[in-house]
Amino acid sequence: MAAGATILATPSIWPRPARAAGQLVVRNPGGAWDETQRRYVYEPFTKETGIEVVVVASTMTKMLAMVKSGNAELDVVDGGLDGLVTLNREGALAPIDYAAWKYADPKDVPAEYKTSTTLGLALYATVLGYNKEVFPEGKQPKSWAEFWDAAKFPGPRMLEDMAASTPNLEFALIADGVPMDKVFPIDLDRAFKSLSRIKAHIRKFWDTGALSAQMLADKDVVLGSIWNGRLQAIADKGAPLAIEWNQHMLQVQAYGIFKDAKNPKAAQLFLDYAMTPKAQLGLPKELNYGPTNRKTFDLLPAEALARLPGSPEQMKRCFIQDVNWWDENRARVNSIWSKWILS
Repeated sequence: MAAGATILATPSIWPRPARAAGQLVVRNPGGAWDETQRRYVYEPFTKETGIEVVVVASTMTKMLAMVKSGNAELDVVDGGLDGLVTLNREGALAPIDYAAWKYADPKDVPAEYKTSTTLGLALYATVLGYNKEVFPEGKQPKSWAEFWDAAKFPGPRMLEDMAASTPNLEFALIADGVPMDKVFPIDLDRAFKSLSRIKAHIRKFWDTGALSAQMLADKDVVLGSIWNGRLQAIADKGAPLAIEWNQHMLQVQAYGIFKDAKNPKAAQLFLDYAMTPKAQLGLPKELNYGPTNRKTFDLLPAEALARLPGSPEQMKRCFIQDVNWWDENRARVNSIWSKWILS
């Protein structure tokens, strides 16, 4: 899984699907995410309703072109919330009919995860990952200020590149003493000055989730920001890696319905069904991403909650990324970043 706009920018080309009555065309990120959603959501939804789910891949460029042409080849998009905010700004998304839900209760989804046109389906986090052989349990950095302290916690590091979605300006501010609840709006001057202090110790700014996981696993770096699911996947396979959950950034994967969808009624029904606790079980059980329906946590074992973003335990240690701020300021940040990274 990739973060934010990167999810929507997955470089894939797909043929126009043959539309048939009773078909719903859904865009998702692919890979293990797609496989899990098929087992827990798409196939059970088809069995329940008779509506076939056709899965396709699409880039942000492709989707924006569909919006401008008025020819929506998708019914539902599953992508990073920041990408959906961009689509919504372009007038691409239809209102979600929460009042018509019959499978799930919209009240079970916290207000932070839903808007009139977007619906959070899963929670993921950018966390502080570390190598346990270099930093035994209890000896790792426990905050971004300690991550920035290369004298006390030596070793090569990594942080996220602009090309991955959003550089870690939030962590730079927290390292500089800004409280988590005061990170937004981001003070760009302060954030980049903070980044400059750690830049010499950053071996690489990673641009894909796969690269970040590989660098930690290969010990090219011993500390770094990373998406929780990427780290957990390789840790479960035996890599000596762990997560410091303190001060992690919570991010949202969301659904949206295209305004010009060919099958809008099926799209509305699908979002309703997909938000049931049972349908939401797949991502936390298989990929370590948190559910957005609070009742799903009741179906999970207690030991699983400690490693799931959005769980009652983890909500005490995080802040939620402000995707609206990033939508409004992405071009400005990119301009500053492109010069700063070369300095």
